[in-house]
Amino acid sequence: MIMRIWRTRVDESRAGEYEHFAAEQSLPMFAAQPGFRGLLFGRDGERCTVVTLWQDAAAADALETSPAYRETVARITAAGFLTGESTVERMAVHGSHLLGTPL
Repeated sequence: MIMRIWRTRVDESRAGEYEHFAAEQSLPMFAAQPGFRGLLFGRDGERCTVVTLWQDAAAADALETSPAYRETVARITAAGFLTGESTVERMAVHGSHLLGTPL
């Protein structure tokens, strides 16, 4: 399993718009991708992180070239509530433990 970590910053006065976009546009797009296994959205003030989980490296690679992903990136960029640069990091998952239902 591959963990993909996207970090960005958001204009705090528009954080609600960002969170709506994440729930209404990003989540469905990710869920429709082959090999998608789950995600976590995190935010602390202006700092935002999205951790997605992928079946394998091929599935994580396929995301990067997916037309739906590229369109979503274009829309979130055009929305104007992100600030600064975004980064992406990937690594293999070597263990996990999650309890309960979605937060």
